[in-house]
Amino acid sequence: MTKPDTYIGLDKDLNGGMTTIGKLVRDARVFGLIPETETCEGWNLARIDALLDRVNAEWDKYGCLVSRLPRELFERHQAIHGAALKKARASGWSGELETAHEDD
Repeated sequence: MTKPDTYIGLDKDLNGGMTTIGKLVRDARVFGLIPETETCEGWNLARIDALLDRVNAEWDKYGCLVSRLPRELFERHQAIHGAALKKARASGWSGELETAHEDD
């Protein structure tokens, strides 16, 4: 099975977008790097990787901790990621696969 050349888009991603790229897209929205309507559908790996660099640069300003975000960004983070969690859980995602290794 070959990997796709482009990203499917946040709204079509697996598990309600609870993937590494889905998190990246939501973080980019938090930091205002892309509009909240941007799903990144059709973006190639190079474009996703460039966005990752920009998002990482923003996180570095706050020690990569949500708790260090200024109030406005913290509230945006909670709203954007909270809505995503609610939507993913409603579609059957539980997070078990992502946390299964933590019991080891």
